[in-house]
Amino acid sequence: MSQVSNPLRFITAPADVVAGDIIVPGDKSVSHRSIMFGSLAEGTTHITGFLPGQDCLATMNTFKAMGIEIEGPDAEQNVTVHGKGLHGLSAPEALLDIGNSGTSIRLLSGILAGQTFASSMAGDSSLNKRPMRRVIDPLKLMGADIEASDDGTPPVVCQGRSADTFLTAIDYDLPMASAQVKSCILLAGMYAKGTTTVTEPGITRDHTERMLTAFGYPVTVEGNKIAIEGGHSLTACDIQVPGDISSATFFMVAGLIAKSGQLTIRNVGMNPTR
Repeated sequence: MSQVSNPLRFITAPADVVAGDIIVPGDKSVSHRSIMFGSLAEGTTHITGFLPGQDCLATMNTFKAMGIEIEGPDAEQNVTVHGKGLHGLSAPEALLDIGNSGTSIRLLSGILAGQTFASSMAGDSSLNKRPMRRVIDPLKLMGADIEASDDGTPPVVCQGRSADTFLTAIDYDLPMASAQVKSCILLAGMYAKGTTTVTEPGITRDHTERMLTAFGYPVTVEGNKIAIEGGHSLTACDIQVPGDISSATFFMVAGLIAKSGQLTIRNVGMNPTR
């Protein structure tokens, strides 16, 4: 039987007072999309409060590999993205390493399905076990030439489309509620001819819809139906990434159960769909 050497021990003692004024790290979902949409926008996008975690950095490095100039993050978590428009990405020279980011590989599948160059994506041993058919199947319905491995896991290979063709708009009913699958289809819809509609069985987080609108791309939301028309463009804007409500929750609970004290958590994103 093996023994663990030098085990870590954490000893806690209840605190009577929890007080202070804090700012939690930036929202992960918004950080991902700020890089993606800033890269696809026309002009320069300035991002403050970016979350410099490994997943978000994987998204950043992926767009750098496709020719996007990105500065930062600096010590204050500021990032500048010099966008090249919906059709400004360049073919990567090698496989795109997504690390362990499920958000990156699923949303990027929708973006890469609309490009005119071939690309491939994979990640670490954990990511490479995740199911991808839930995004590949609707993308194929749109005419994308995209495949995963035989068991439906990464790597994901997209052959791209010819320069004189478009993806085909679809009306798609999600078999299960998933913000990542919804977002993938909507992003592919920007490269489709016609209007793509996604119907959700249940409301999921709407960061993609909100942020596309902020970048000037029209999105229509009617209850659980979201529609996007291809052929429009994104315009660069300034993005202030709010604090992540998940990170704030630990401190909120501590403040609630303490006997006394006042704790202020600033700039927390309060999206009701989150």
